[in-house]
Amino acid sequence: MRIIHPLLALVFYFNATFSHAQSAGFEELKSLELMDQIYEHLDLYFVDEVGHGKLSKTAIDAMLNELDPYTVFYHEANIEDYRLMTTGQYGGIGASLGKIGEETYITELYENSPAQKGGLLAGDVILRVDNKSVAEKTTEEISNALKGPKGTTVALEVQRADKAFTFNLTRDEIKIPDIPFAGLVNESTGYISLSSFTQTAAEEVKKNVLDLQGKGMKKLIFDLRGNGGGLLMEAVKIVGFFVPKGQVVVTTKGRSKQENMVYKTQENPIAENLPLVVLIDENSASASEIVAGALQDLDRAVIVGNTSYGKGLVQRTFDLKYGSKMKLTIAKYYTPSGRCVQRLDYYDQNSGSTPKEIPDSLLQQFQTKNGRTVIDGRGIEPDIPLVDSIESGFTKALIQQHLIFHFATQFHSSHSTIEAPDKFKLSQEDYDNFKTFVQARNFTYTSFETSLLEKLKSSLEKNNEFTRVSKSYAALQEQLKKPLIEDLESHREEVVSILEEEIVGRFYFEKGRNQYGFRNNAVLNKASSILQNEQEYKSLLKLK
Repeated sequence: MRIIHPLLALVFYFNATFSHAQSAGFEELKSLELMDQIYEHLDLYFVDEVGHGKLSKTAIDAMLNELDPYTVFYHEANIEDYRLMTTGQYGGIGASLGKIGEETYITELYENSPAQKGGLLAGDVILRVDNKSVAEKTTEEISNALKGPKGTTVALEVQRADKAFTFNLTRDEIKIPDIPFAGLVNESTGYISLSSFTQTAAEEVKKNVLDLQGKGMKKLIFDLRGNGGGLLMEAVKIVGFFVPKGQVVVTTKGRSKQENMVYKTQENPIAENLPLVVLIDENSASASEIVAGALQDLDRAVIVGNTSYGKGLVQRTFDLKYGSKMKLTIAKYYTPSGRCVQRLDYYDQNSGSTPKEIPDSLLQQFQTKNGRTVIDGRGIEPDIPLVDSIESGFTKALIQQHLIFHFATQFHSSHSTIEAPDKFKLSQEDYDNFKTFVQARNFTYTSFETSLLEKLKSSLEKNNEFTRVSKSYAALQEQLKKPLIEDLESHREEVVSILEEEIVGRFYFEKGRNQYGFRNNAVLNKASSILQNEQEYKSLLKLK
């Protein structure tokens, strides 16, 4: 009797599911037969033993990659990744990892996690997991090795300074907080930061809004910066806290009629008249854009920050056999004004695998409730564009070459405590130590002016004009050279801010980073200013 291979069985499953919408044609059947034959010949004749599970997973991933980045297959071995996406929870040790050169570092620890309580530190270099070397392993592979069911153990060997240490850790349920920080900015203005839209996101937002109202909050800054989204229904519930019951929040439209849905608020609001500013940036996506877009369309909140990511696609998860799951793009969503914020077209890739941006000629204008103009196809554009980012290439180079990270590791190892996040400041001696630290490293940096000069040289060479001005070029190049110590002084304010935040994170974790973020933050300061100025707030939203 002929064996049906796992890949073919899975393909048949897909085909059977889709056959409800359309019958399989000759091309579909031919493709299935060819895949079956290829798998069979590999199994029978390939020179080495074929790893069936790995081969099937690779084939499935390659097939789905032809569609969009959001249609994903979760093998039973990667089910912790699915749990993290939907619940913010997973079984593991509670540490973030990152590659620096060829080495994998622990970049951050979650407070009260097995990693933190077990003695690991940010800056530790991972050498072995369960006595197996991690050399040449990807960060994802190492991360997967550290995950596992609660109560299981893992041995982790790390290098710290010049010594190696082994930690035997017991995995636990790690819950990444939906709200890293919430509190009062001043006597009447509250602040809530939401990191993702998991199954508990709306309940956490509701609890914090009510708590802050009890403490005297009369205005709210709702921070969705860096929030990559999550569950659509959580977004609908959150919008419902601020707008009347029965209000349309989002509409979905798909190829299948059953995906054409209208989602309305289901309960009475808890803060219907609370003045509201929503913060977004280029990493605010999906459910974040539903919330920001709905509140903007309904003229319920002033949106401040940078244009959002532009993901107007809806996914649903389907259970497959053998404990696997599939997350599939089923529809596009539309905000109350009728716009879709999807920036990239993943379905017209005839010219190659790179998706195209929606062309300007196809962008449409829509009207908010009070008649303000908004557009589709470009994410959510803020009412007040304001980017709180690192401006100088010098500071960016320090970060990219990991000198901020490594100095924070050194600082943490030589200090047992520091002041609270809202009070901590680097001393002059500390910054002098940092300057010495950078000068001792092989730090390279090309200034904006030097970069322009190099482009000019390239252009002159193409036109055979460079020889004529080479001496002048060399003189100008020399004049643009600036001693490293001068750059470290001229960019001091910006560098110190980044350094202090990284150091605060080592002692007070993510909550401390958020508390520190209130100091000299241009976006937060602007949001607070808008809320303090009732006339400006009403003018921006065209309120009477």
